[in-house]
Amino acid sequence: MGLLTFFAAAGAGAAGAVVAAPVVLGTVGFTSAGIAAGSYAASMMSAAAVVNGGGVAAGTMVPVLQAAGAAGIPFVGQAVVGAIGAAVGTVLRFFF
Repeated sequence: MGLLTFFAAAGAGAAGAVVAAPVVLGTVGFTSAGIAAGSYAASMMSAAAVVNGGGVAAGTMVPVLQAAGAAGIPFVGQAVVGAIGAAVGTVLRFFF
């Protein structure tokens, strides 16, 4: 397992994570039209509202994920997702 394998695994993990992130957001219910009724995202929003006394606080996970689901993930977010994907890819290369 040389350096080329390391970079290939990191690149595949980064690219895969950046491509998969919007798909995963939509699948769990963070859509461009809002949070889908009956979805995992709706459950998260309900739980956040209960904890906060009926409202969902700005800047918490649910509104941030909904903004990403509605408008797309900004470049900085893509960089973070890509870095995490690269780390996961390099770890997974030991198992496959």
